[in-house]
Amino acid sequence: MAAWLASVLYLLFGALGFGWRSWRQHRATGSTGFRGISGRPGSLEWFAGGGFIAAIAVGLAAPVLQLVDVVAPIPWLSSAQIQAAGTVLALAGIAATLYAQNQMGESWRIGVDATETTTLVHTGVFGIVRNPIFTAMLVFAAGVTLLIPNVVAIAGFVVLLVTIELQVRVVEEPYLARVHGPGYQSYLATTGRFVPGIGRGSV
Repeated sequence: MAAWLASVLYLLFGALGFGWRSWRQHRATGSTGFRGISGRPGSLEWFAGGGFIAAIAVGLAAPVLQLVDVVAPIPWLSSAQIQAAGTVLALAGIAATLYAQNQMGESWRIGVDATETTTLVHTGVFGIVRNPIFTAMLVFAAGVTLLIPNVVAIAGFVVLLVTIELQVRVVEEPYLARVHGPGYQSYLATTGRFVPGIGRGSV
């Protein structure tokens, strides 16, 4: 049952967070917001973009492999209480992702196009943390990992965490600092990266 639920939650997250959001973006701007993977093959930027694909693939594989009995949840993490907490976290992560995406408005993108300039969003939830979408994605992934705590799910969470760190530190923050200059530096100095108050400073 837990593996089926995890599969449904992953599909729901993908349908709403990527499919529906891209459709809304296209209706509003004429663009889906998808910018693809940046950087030359083998670069840190390229690994950051490719890491998202890998994390999604591993995350989706985790419940499927558990359904066909290739992997099993770690016994001491398999209580009903932990699974319930995981479900709540996953649903909260989906809701928070959609909320933060909506607050980005027309500036929302998947990936970075170094030739374009979007409005710097620093109000609402972006006034609390600089990367609330990524924070929400990690909450979702943590929830699914608690729901089906097998080694594949844990690996998928680790890949996502490393990928998000790379994407933010190597791709997005340098791009935003270059495009928005002193305004972004001021934002860095007062707003945490993923958690309020933590990760403030310069790029």
